[in-house]
Amino acid sequence: MTTPDIAARRALGACAALMVGALTLTACGGNAKADSKTDGKGGRSASKTSAAKIVISAKDGSTGASINTTGVKVSGGKLTEVKMTVAGTGQTVPGSLSADGTSWKPKEQLERGTKYQISATAKNAGGHTSAANSIFTTVSSGNSFIGTYTPDNGTTVGVGMPVSFTFDKAISDKKAVQSHIDVTSSSGQEVVGHWFGSQRLDFRPEEYWKAGSKVTMKIDLDGVEGANGVYGVQKKTVTFTIGRSQVSTVDTATQTMTVVRDGKTLKTVPVSTGDPQHTTYNGQMVISEKFLQTRMNSQTVGLGSEYDIANVPHAMRLTSSGTFIHGNYWYNRGNPPFGRVGSSHGCVGLADVEGAQGATPSKWFYDNSLIGDVVIVKNSPDKTVAPDNGLNGWNLSWSEWTAASAA
Repeated sequence: MTTPDIAARRALGACAALMVGALTLTACGGNAKADSKTDGKGGRSASKTSAAKIVISAKDGSTGASINTTGVKVSGGKLTEVKMTVAGTGQTVPGSLSADGTSWKPKEQLERGTKYQISATAKNAGGHTSAANSIFTTVSSGNSFIGTYTPDNGTTVGVGMPVSFTFDKAISDKKAVQSHIDVTSSSGQEVVGHWFGSQRLDFRPEEYWKAGSKVTMKIDLDGVEGANGVYGVQKKTVTFTIGRSQVSTVDTATQTMTVVRDGKTLKTVPVSTGDPQHTTYNGQMVISEKFLQTRMNSQTVGLGSEYDIANVPHAMRLTSSGTFIHGNYWYNRGNPPFGRVGSSHGCVGLADVEGAQGATPSKWFYDNSLIGDVVIVKNSPDKTVAPDNGLNGWNLSWSEWTAASAA
């Protein structure tokens, strides 16, 4: 039997326990499983903000860094300062910061085989500063390759203009290189690459480009291994426009040239093609360069000292070996007029005057021609021009063209 004193003490102990429990509930805001991150006063405790993380794409001490994609990025904060210099000279490399402050890149392509230094600082939301540095060297000329290409970005060219790359190193992995150059046309024409040897790659459709179409060339060669230990460094997009269709046909049998634009004959012009000892190539040739005046020296084409004319007017190149269509003001007065007999050293000559002035047939044709226009020569006793002698791959059939594609 429990005594009154003992019962009273037990009751008081129970009440005390209940009071402690009540106080505990009150202090925890009515939740015994309260968030451990609260500060005990109904609010959250100040959490420690992570430091901003800076990443410089070219690692410190690296060699072979990209000349296109080297830059700085930050996560968990914003860049406050980025300084890039040519190491050892202090020469500043201009750059641009993104609108959100999370990335920086040089404004221009870096030089190959050059040592650079980048110093970057950033702040996080709490105002804490982070820093990073890198000294690195870009890929060397000896360990990289570049393709010189035509046509240029933003140009308007004729319907015969191929895309043509000439690489400064021999390419052994042609598939890797070709698959990283994508050429497309708004006309929907299929465009295929063709290798001429190990350093030249041209692209064209089966037929001439459609007039008025837009051609886009995406070059993504940066870091592509074109040969053992030799990497590409180019990364850009080039677009150009195909102008009106103009194809001119030179008939050596009649010594005339018929100019056809968009299917309609504009004019028939008398010409003078190669003489019997220096015949003109047959075939489809593409105008690759235009010169208002230029020097022509026979020694540069293996013809000894037969001529050296400093101011040949209205000259347009048809082959890399020296065939031009150009103005002629020195035409032998004893010869029949233009349109009667071939008297050149293999070029196609049109009547002109010295100084490239005056309303002459040559000036008219020059003014009405685009780089990329087609000039066809027929009925010459000479052979057909080689497809790689100039931009003249149109002299290959489509099956011959696609057979030398590596992709």
